[in-house]
Amino acid sequence: MRCDLMLIALFVTRAAVLGAEPGERGRVWSHHSIDDSARGADGVRLADANGDGLLDIATGWEEAGLIRLYLNPGVAKAKQPWPKVTVGQVNSPEDAVLVDLDGDGGLDIVSCCEGKTRSVFVHWSPGKRNAQGPADLLDGSGWKSAPFPALANRQAAMYCLPAELDGEGGIDLVVGSKGQGANIGWLQSPADPRDLAAWKYHRLAEAGWIMSLVATDVDQDGDADILASDRKGVGAGCLWLENPGRGEKQLAPWKRHSIGAAGMEVMFLHHADLDGDGRPDVLVPTYDKRIFWHRRLEGAAPAWETHELPYPEAAGKGKALRVADVNLDGRLDLVLSTENYEGTSGLVWMSRTGPGFDQWQTREVSGFAGPKGLKLDDVQVLDLDADGDVDLLTTEERTGWGVVWFENPTRSR
Repeated sequence: MRCDLMLIALFVTRAAVLGAEPGERGRVWSHHSIDDSARGADGVRLADANGDGLLDIATGWEEAGLIRLYLNPGVAKAKQPWPKVTVGQVNSPEDAVLVDLDGDGGLDIVSCCEGKTRSVFVHWSPGKRNAQGPADLLDGSGWKSAPFPALANRQAAMYCLPAELDGEGGIDLVVGSKGQGANIGWLQSPADPRDLAAWKYHRLAEAGWIMSLVATDVDQDGDADILASDRKGVGAGCLWLENPGRGEKQLAPWKRHSIGAAGMEVMFLHHADLDGDGRPDVLVPTYDKRIFWHRRLEGAAPAWETHELPYPEAAGKGKALRVADVNLDGRLDLVLSTENYEGTSGLVWMSRTGPGFDQWQTREVSGFAGPKGLKLDDVQVLDLDADGDVDLLTTEERTGWGVVWFENPTRSR
């Protein structure tokens, strides 16, 4: 009994720090595991794989060596484990993303692998239709896996961004890596995307440890530039690579520009308009518990001013940040995921309490009673139970939650 009382006292103390008193309406988030059957769930990427209008999930399981697809079962069954299929088995996967590489109408999955594998793979889907009708995406035998020869055993691949860069044919792939020989580069789609030997790799910039990549027209000249967060090395920080133009110009050098947080161990960046001025900003947490807001300035030439936002005291080391109106009060909030914490929170949301951006109240999402040593990843914000508020979807790599979503209680049924 004494132990139980001590635990209750600890929870109340921690909750007070976060402004999350037990029993207060709008504070308790339920969590639902989509899949907790393997080890090492490492990130979620979303797309509608079966054409039913619902977002499905691709995830790589790093320790288990699995690439899996989860089909969204709809609101009625969203809180249960989702239908799944293992589309391929590769060692040390760090990322898996859905993309129709061959243009057959069915979404394939591209996975990035580090460790000793150091490769990028495509997992070809069964296609949109076959002679018998719609393809059965949950039949694992219909999926076929193969590496891209241009990157096989070449680099510890960490993140893949599908993007149409050269204006010539299919979807290209931007890849970021870490460690020895790390760089940002792109795989150029050939006339026949199924001919993997014909995919050519073009290096764009040296890197230390790429955490995230975003395609956007930064300089508003009509082509896709690349935002990136580089966690390690002499070029650590937030940056953007300037697209030199379409066609043959695409192979010219891409100029590298710093955005901010130079020298910091930045994690997953988020491209969103925090202050509502119509210009998307760049926000990023760091591993040593800091939050940087690079506010996009007005003007034709891309420029940012950097502000540091307060970091929650009772939260772990920074991992990912998202901007969303969590409590539906008409003001944008922040969602922060973390890792490597004990006795603190792994997932919180922060609401502004003043007219500026220097005062925030932090509220609990994942709970202090979760397993010790949780390692959460990037966060996706979407309304999974269709009740009108945003829920939070992520993965937990170490202690058993797996692919998991947290139910926003603002409009709980």
